[in-house]
Amino acid sequence: MAEDYYKVLGVERGASQEEIKKAYRRLAHQHHPDKGGEDKKFHKISEAYNILSDKEKRQQYDQFGSAFDNMGGQGGFNGFSNFDFGSFWEQAQQQGGGREGSGFDNLGDIFDEFFGGRRTKGEDLRRGDDIQIDVEINLEDTLSSAKKEFKIYKNEICGRCAGTGAEPGTKLKQCQTCRGIGQVQEIKRTVFGTISHNTICPSCQGQGNIPEKICNVCRGDGRIKKEEIIEIIIPAGVDSGQVLKFKGKGEAGRRGGAFGDLYVRVFVREHKVFDRKGDDLFTEIPAQFSQIALGDDIEAPMLEKGKKIFLKVPAGVEPGKIFRISGKGIPRFSSYGRGDLYVKIRVDTPKRLTRKQKELLNKLKQEGL
Repeated sequence: MAEDYYKVLGVERGASQEEIKKAYRRLAHQHHPDKGGEDKKFHKISEAYNILSDKEKRQQYDQFGSAFDNMGGQGGFNGFSNFDFGSFWEQAQQQGGGREGSGFDNLGDIFDEFFGGRRTKGEDLRRGDDIQIDVEINLEDTLSSAKKEFKIYKNEICGRCAGTGAEPGTKLKQCQTCRGIGQVQEIKRTVFGTISHNTICPSCQGQGNIPEKICNVCRGDGRIKKEEIIEIIIPAGVDSGQVLKFKGKGEAGRRGGAFGDLYVRVFVREHKVFDRKGDDLFTEIPAQFSQIALGDDIEAPMLEKGKKIFLKVPAGVEPGKIFRISGKGIPRFSSYGRGDLYVKIRVDTPKRLTRKQKELLNKLKQEGL
């Protein structure tokens, strides 16, 4: 197993550059071959300092550990003959809690990370941008799926060239930048040394060809800006702050690329009568003293317009008592059933009384009520 460069220099993993430099000078002086030290030991100390004193190399070494042993700062990349895959997986397991937690799904992911990021297809580069909008709805709108229409100014497929970017009647020609391959070579310096790899051609976006004569309307882009009416369905039960994704409703892609997506963030306006918590609704209803004392069927409000429901209030109920009415709340999003309606009893004290009411209350008072 490859050695730990931090242990070689005798410093902690969080050591500063100054601490690393002092440790190297001390050990180099102690183990220099001119002073009777071993060549192998001195070489290992120098190798450790070469990696840990370089900010970029140290960062990659900290991420991949001793898998980079004998590769950092050695010039060009000489293949994987010295690469310790066992050590790499051991480091990945220590950092990620097992191979599944290492952050790499396969060997291609590892090389993508080494060589500076995942490869991007030309289709991804030509893909249209996503659009994000906000929309306000009423609480009543959450009871059922609702169709909404929006006017959006966005990129759409050019009607003249049908998205190809070429003037009608003209042909496509080979891209001179990539010679029709769709990729160009990119040189990059990494911990391995100088690495060359292929990347998507910026001129043709990976297609390998470009218009012989660009479209007079879209100027070769394949898209034009225009106002469009977009129709979407907002599902029942949606909650405030929830983001809905509508695939393919975003910007048109460049030169025939895929459409982007539309993201709609929903805000539900506050209601005067109901408070919402999850799928449940909460409200209060006023009750008279006589209704509380004798019991009564009291009408409770419903979110659905035109519907009524009566709450059977027993005699002698305590003010502030909360009753639950099952299944009269908000429909559950992407599921079945509904939440519940919670009704709190509130006793309203009359501010003005008629003469008859006062007489009756005085009689009740005399009776001990």
